[in-house]
Amino acid sequence: MQFYATFALLITLAALFAWANHRWLRMPPSIGLLLITLLFSLGTVGLGRVAPELTAPLVDVVQRIDLSKLLLEVMLSFLLFAGAIHIKWADLSAHRLSILLFSTVSVVLSTVIVGIVFHAVLPLFGLELPLVRCLLFGALISPTDPIAVLSILKRAGVPQALEMKVAGESLFNDGVAVVLFLSIAEASADPADLSIGSMALLFLREAVGGIVLGLVIGYLGFRMMRRVDEYKVEVMLSLAMVMGGYALAHQLHVSGPLAMVAAGIFIGNLGRAHAMSAVTVEYVDKFWEIVDELLNAVLFVLIGLELLVISLPHGVAGIVAFAIPTLLVVRFISLWLPAQLARRRERNPTRTILLLTWGGLRGGISIALALSLPRDEGREMWVAITYAVVAFSIVVQGLTVGRLAKRLQA
Repeated sequence: MQFYATFALLITLAALFAWANHRWLRMPPSIGLLLITLLFSLGTVGLGRVAPELTAPLVDVVQRIDLSKLLLEVMLSFLLFAGAIHIKWADLSAHRLSILLFSTVSVVLSTVIVGIVFHAVLPLFGLELPLVRCLLFGALISPTDPIAVLSILKRAGVPQALEMKVAGESLFNDGVAVVLFLSIAEASADPADLSIGSMALLFLREAVGGIVLGLVIGYLGFRMMRRVDEYKVEVMLSLAMVMGGYALAHQLHVSGPLAMVAAGIFIGNLGRAHAMSAVTVEYVDKFWEIVDELLNAVLFVLIGLELLVISLPHGVAGIVAFAIPTLLVVRFISLWLPAQLARRRERNPTRTILLLTWGGLRGGISIALALSLPRDEGREMWVAITYAVVAFSIVVQGLTVGRLAKRLQA
């Protein structure tokens, strides 16, 4: 009953805040939801200082929610599959080199640069942390969230090629960043075996294994869908691919996120073209659209509610002020360098890199990974910094990226 009450509270808040945003603010859903929830959380914090007995039940509920496990082990599989199923392979393939480089090389570059910079600079703030802890922060802060920015870019009327680069990079770099984070964490658990070679092998096993598993799941689902013509059964099959496939990936120790992206693209293209009737396509699309909207609403409400339980260590404000512009510069560098490798085959002018930099919003993945860090020295600081960076990117960058897109196209 306690689980039901918590779930009911989240759905109710998400629905009420979504209604308020649509009725009055009319912002992109993710930005509006986060902003309203942040204001709600700030109000709750203020009320708690005056009458703590009134806010204690809500704070207790939020403390019981393990956002890291909820997102990484449950919600992420649905969100990535729902996003991937709408990706057209022809569009993705046309920009495959840029997307591949941005979602792999850029993530690794960003992780390494952020790790080295913070390892060198934190002593100036009176903190000395091992390089591996800074690399973990680099890995968790590098992935971007396509949810908020894509709707804004569509309103701004940006070229489809740019939309596809943003969507493709974000879908794949989520999985790559999770694999990289877990590889660094697992390798650092035994410092004696910590080496670039061991981390690379672990990374390849997780990443390649996840993609192969996703293609196998997609193929099996495709073959089963071809043998029936009943939209209810086929919707259930798509749901089984996500839930069963993600659980299997966990058991096989391969990347579940990358498996879901691969399976989603497979079903969204071959499945849609050769295994589904027009009626089935309509119902599958509507089902996953609703799942996507619902889970995203709950996710952004959860991100806002985390403010109730995040502690702010002394001196973190100065580190946050350093982190926000530094991470933007690092993102530009990590995109610009791989873009030079692809320039003979795919054009990525500076304005495209600028838009990808400012439009690279951080989201729930970063907070979930930060919350999964070991409870030792520095964890609370990393969580607070990550939360501030995510809130800034979604609210400030999210509200201005549309205007930037229009200005760069002028």
